[in-house]
Amino acid sequence: MSPHTTAAKETGIDDPASRPSVTLLPGRHRRAEGGHPWTYSNEVRMDAAAKALAPGTLVTLRRADESALGVAMFNPHTLLAARLLDRDADVPIGRRFIARRIERAFKLRERLFDPPYYRLVHAEADGLPGLVVDRFGAVLVVQSNTAGMCRLEPLVLDVLRDLIDPEAIVLRNDSPVRVLEGLMAETSVVAGRLDGPASVRENGAVFLADLLAGQKTGWFFDQRDNRRFVTSLARGARVLDLYCYVGGFALQAARAGAVAVLGIDRSEPALALAGKAAELNGVAQTCVFNRGEAFAETAQLAAAGERFDIVIADPPAFAKSRKEVPTALQGYRKLARLAASVTAIGGILFVASCSFNVGEAEFAEVVRRGVGDAGRAARILRAAGADADHPIHPALPETAYLKTLTLALD
Repeated sequence: MSPHTTAAKETGIDDPASRPSVTLLPGRHRRAEGGHPWTYSNEVRMDAAAKALAPGTLVTLRRADESALGVAMFNPHTLLAARLLDRDADVPIGRRFIARRIERAFKLRERLFDPPYYRLVHAEADGLPGLVVDRFGAVLVVQSNTAGMCRLEPLVLDVLRDLIDPEAIVLRNDSPVRVLEGLMAETSVVAGRLDGPASVRENGAVFLADLLAGQKTGWFFDQRDNRRFVTSLARGARVLDLYCYVGGFALQAARAGAVAVLGIDRSEPALALAGKAAELNGVAQTCVFNRGEAFAETAQLAAAGERFDIVIADPPAFAKSRKEVPTALQGYRKLARLAASVTAIGGILFVASCSFNVGEAEFAEVVRRGVGDAGRAARILRAAGADADHPIHPALPETAYLKTLTLALD
């Protein structure tokens, strides 16, 4: 009996010798051979056997000549049909495999960050397709966005308990992408207990995040370094933070010496947490948080002649699919125009897009046009993406989803 077979029997999850196979159509193996972890349904020989497989089944992915490409999670009902886990098809996918991948991700984050507040697992980029794990000190938030990862979720939770021994684990399986996988939305505390918002420590500040009902997993670690850079320019400035959520940019700007900070968001619960965090950080006198729609509020501020030394526009995704991209580009252009119209001469404008369907060049072009529509000239000071706890898969541009521009406006 081979070591792989022995390990498979120990896990009880996957035996490479008896695992079902899915075969690609002739010539459709080249992207996978090049390192791309996704295989689409139109690349698969979707015969009766493949169609009969349950969503999330572990399969051996094979070329048309039946040679093995690797082991993958397969869903016959989705456009994105197979997600590669390992190029070695003889590797059993069980607790040992999951532990090694999570431990590798954990060691990297511990090298990168001192306070234990970071994205611990970033899906495909960390070799675990569809899995997101965010760490809030002693509390973990887990999100399984694929049918295959849902099947492996008990092993993931078991590994996380042993590795970190968290006080609580929250399942935030409420992402819209789960619908595409045929999965139900669910949110629950599966280990320990959670009493109210969790604390987040970042760049010397303390924030409050709602891990059960807040956006995404409750916090956006991806903007950590961008918040550090932009708010380092805030001494003596008047700051406008559009889509401020729980105050990530706003509070750090106030702590950095801004003389006045206005945060705008549509979520009353988020604004309430921002206000509480302002008190915790001793900047409540500097910060004002108003509920409103960012486009309308910015237009009103422009009409009233208000100008700010720093304007931050970090909206939610405008395009959640390719067909929404044209409308999203119009939205980013309008946002850049409005934000530029309330930026003082010599001021700083920060604009971001987390729509992975919108390319970096497309985003930069519509921001340029939007600033021009406002009659302003600009210089790009910094173009950046997500912080290092959101690594990029070299063969998967979608993992480089966050695009930001910091501009000085004349």
